[in-house]
Amino acid sequence: MKAAGTLTRADLAEALHRQVGLSRVDSARMVEQILTNMCDALARGENVKISGFGTFVLRDKGQRIGRNPKTGVEVPISPRKVMTFRASQMMREAIVRAG
Repeated sequence: MKAAGTLTRADLAEALHRQVGLSRVDSARMVEQILTNMCDALARGENVKISGFGTFVLRDKGQRIGRNPKTGVEVPISPRKVMTFRASQMMREAIVRAG
């Protein structure tokens, strides 16, 4: 397996520029708008589903007791919202084939 790199906003904008033919400025704006819309939806408590890619899901986690690994002292962990990502079946299959 090859070393994992990082896909950035600039990489996405460059791919739009090359593959769709948008200007670099328009490509960057489009990437930013898509990411902003996703963030806004999540901030409103909505899940974000991208067909063939996956789903970003918000979950409420209740309060629980945790333990400081160094001292062993129990500490309460406050309730909070967490975001999880669940890859679609198509995405999972593509990753397995690429691996």
